[in-house]
Amino acid sequence: MLAPMQGLTNRALRAYFIEHVRPDVIFTEFMRVNTAPAGTSLTAADLRDVATEQGGVPLVVQLVGHGREALVSAARVAQEAGAAHINLNMGCPYGRMGGGMTGGGMLRCPDDLAEVIPALREVIAGSFSVKIRAGYDDPDQILSLLPLFESSGVDFLVLHPRTVVQKYQGVADHGVTTRVVRETLLPVIANGDIRSAADGNLLLGETGAAGLMLGRGAIADPLLFLRLRGEVPPEPSREERRLELARYLREMLTRYSQLFCGDMQVLSKIKEIIAYLDDPELTKPLKELRRARTLQAFATALHGLC
Repeated sequence: MLAPMQGLTNRALRAYFIEHVRPDVIFTEFMRVNTAPAGTSLTAADLRDVATEQGGVPLVVQLVGHGREALVSAARVAQEAGAAHINLNMGCPYGRMGGGMTGGGMLRCPDDLAEVIPALREVIAGSFSVKIRAGYDDPDQILSLLPLFESSGVDFLVLHPRTVVQKYQGVADHGVTTRVVRETLLPVIANGDIRSAADGNLLLGETGAAGLMLGRGAIADPLLFLRLRGEVPPEPSREERRLELARYLREMLTRYSQLFCGDMQVLSKIKEIIAYLDDPELTKPLKELRRARTLQAFATALHGLC
């Protein structure tokens, strides 16, 4: 699965992945649920992204918010707009998402989940999944929530085995993933610190997870999907990596120019991808790309990879 990453996995980037590596499942960026009584639960911009699939690949619509009524309303609206698969974000650790009552912040009030999860299951006709951290500040918290997810009829879990307060510090503890897999009959998708085919294959073997969700590792190397399937070499040569990155960035530059308005917005969005690239052997050309202040300068610097 291609992970939902805010600001990154927009429809242009998803289309690139579908055409070149075809993930088994893709997710939207999270859609913020409006809790104001008089407001519309999802924005018109969000609803334009709602669908059953994209390019023939199942598309999961991810909701982030709090409150049973607001989330149930948003799930209904998403389904009316065409969603067949809905995911609840219980893992985002940033800003209001982690410190408030939404995203990872939902884990601060676990008693509320006994109302929210069954209510969502009742109104979601298609698949209903949860993307979750191991806990808010206790990595064992997930274990106490498994009975609720099972009894409510959640279809699968995506587990990132850090706590919310950790954000992305330290190392994802997939010992937690192993314990969760052993203690639930629900399919568990492992997520977190999967940067190579070796990482992914080891993780599947050690945890017994039903699958993998690739986030930062896939943004850095879209071919990670093919590497895990054994369709391309697990470790590219320096020349292969340079050519792969050049193609990736050139094509995303074209796609973003069609999706976003104005050179500076396009440049800002392409630099969000660059932020995940840290190849030691390509330090110089990547530094030039990061330093580019105009789209023309970026395009010129991109020749350093070609």
